[in-house]
Amino acid sequence: MTPLNLKPDEQVDSYFDSNLAKRYWFDRVFVSTAFICTLVGLVILALLLFDVCKDGLPRLSIDFLTHYPSRRAGQAGILSPLVGTIWLLVITALVAIPIGVGAGIFLEEFAASSLLAKVIEVNIGNLAAVPSIIYGLLALHVFVRLMNPITGGRSVLSGGLTLALLVLPIIIVATREALRAVPEGIRQAGYAIGTTRWQVVRDQVLPIAFPGILTGTILALSRAIGETAPLITIGALTFIAFLPPLVPLTEGLRSPFTALPIQIYNWVSRPQEAFQIAAAAGIIVLMAVLITMNATAVYLRNWLQRTRN
Repeated sequence: MTPLNLKPDEQVDSYFDSNLAKRYWFDRVFVSTAFICTLVGLVILALLLFDVCKDGLPRLSIDFLTHYPSRRAGQAGILSPLVGTIWLLVITALVAIPIGVGAGIFLEEFAASSLLAKVIEVNIGNLAAVPSIIYGLLALHVFVRLMNPITGGRSVLSGGLTLALLVLPIIIVATREALRAVPEGIRQAGYAIGTTRWQVVRDQVLPIAFPGILTGTILALSRAIGETAPLITIGALTFIAFLPPLVPLTEGLRSPFTALPIQIYNWVSRPQEAFQIAAAAGIIVLMAVLITMNATAVYLRNWLQRTRN
């Protein structure tokens, strides 16, 4: 409350000074709360990483990376799960990136503002929040059963298509957000010199939005290779002592498969301590793959921004 004996101008200044002080106080409280939440999360993550590295680092070796899984914990390796993860990652990227980026470009740059476009936009946003097990159930019926003559049933191709379906909404949303961040003046300048909409998108908008699209895409793929539930649903194996053949490629795509999350889940479920240690080592390898992908995304984004500037 402002004192009544002040002049009108002084009352206004006193009111705004009091309101500004409250805003600064709320700002300090919010910053402090956000810092404490971040610190708690980092401390918990550091404790988990310390616990995993303490058990898993001594188990890591060349033999661990080049040996197949075994019923003897001391001889167990992650060669087939690691190669299976790479297969899944490549298939997911080849399917999800062209479709997701293309759909994002069409919906953001070319689709008319109609009721159908709004319905599609809402559904894409909802699909990004659907639990992964639902995608696994859908893939079990579509890719494993209905498309069995093409995919080979419970094969690495079915797994890659399942993960592509899982990350597709995320890639579409990331693409649209990156395109929205491009200033509208760039589009208007392109139209002003007589270029078509596709030429503006191809030559002006996409080069600017590409770093954001690339970052969102790689982060979506990072989520895909850490998924376990949909792969278990479509029938990924927990023990494989061979690798999918590269030649012929069709035979490799139709081969049974496993992945690092599946193998880690299998080892963690066993009561023997040696398998728990092997699972910790597998977690370290999986984290190394994820960190490498994320670091690659950051490097490429910064490199593209420097090249553009």
